[in-house]
Amino acid sequence: MLGFAADVTDEESVQTAVGQVDVTWGRADALVNNAGVEPQHSVESLELGTWQATLDVNLTGAMLMIKHCIPLWRRQGGGRVVSIGSRVWLGGGSTASYSASKAGLVGMTRAACRELGPLGVTANVVAPSFVRTPFNNGKGDAEFLEAYAGRFAAASPLGTLVEPVDVANAVAFLLSDRARAITGETLHVAAGTQLAPHIS
Repeated sequence: MLGFAADVTDEESVQTAVGQVDVTWGRADALVNNAGVEPQHSVESLELGTWQATLDVNLTGAMLMIKHCIPLWRRQGGGRVVSIGSRVWLGGGSTASYSASKAGLVGMTRAACRELGPLGVTANVVAPSFVRTPFNNGKGDAEFLEAYAGRFAAASPLGTLVEPVDVANAVAFLLSDRARAITGETLHVAAGTQLAPHIS
């Protein structure tokens, strides 16, 4: 286990981190883009800086990570990319900046898979719904979160919430050889809530 600090919004920082991976292991078999932010706002109250910061982390950061891993994939003859999206790419349900960044992530991944395919690289998105994580705990107090989670469970055909392990299992599958013929896809790990037009 080895960790490197990196700011995904800073290209030099990304390049340095990927370079450290190259020096340490000499290859990058899997890239999981999981950095994300979701500042709360309405469209009317949205400040341009908030919009830009959200896209910088959620979308540009993923693109920069892919960009700087390409030389390693070309040299080693393949690799895997999984970016963590969200069910909101289909129809909103979150803030404008977050929804836009996750919709953009799907589009970027579809474009990247065409360029990366000849290198033997697959690129996919895993799109969860609400999951009880520290990331989501910041949306409100315990009472708010309980009601929020309840609305997702009610909207699910399974009547349940997605657990962190469900997302991890989907990512592990897409990184494995069992998914070697899957690329450019968005896998919803949403307990069916991607079928709901809007949950908030």
